[in-house]
Amino acid sequence: MADTITEKRAWIAKHRFARIAPRKARAVIALIRGMSCQQAIDALRFNPRRGSVLISTVLKSAMSNANEQEADMGRLFVSEARVDEGPIMKRWRPKDRGRAHPIQKRMSHLIVQVSEKS
Repeated sequence: MADTITEKRAWIAKHRFARIAPRKARAVIALIRGMSCQQAIDALRFNPRRGSVLISTVLKSAMSNANEQEADMGRLFVSEARVDEGPIMKRWRPKDRGRAHPIQKRMSHLIVQVSEKS
């Protein structure tokens, strides 16, 4: 009784400390989750949001990682795409009468994983 082992191959690319707020990046990354890689690149190319440029570079990096391992590029799809919160740079904005208001410049960790469809 021989069991065949099917190995799921996946390739990950990350962009850590991206200077975009996680809330803004999550709106873009939700569009490509589960799509084929070529459809995801097309969707990001015509998306007007700033996060689409950052996410498309991470997606292309994951695809090139798969290409180096000789994956079938036509069968690749986005199996996981998520945005984690990074550190926050805390700054102060001067206001009237000597007051100061806090500014939080948020960062994100963009993670994209591609896999082959079986």
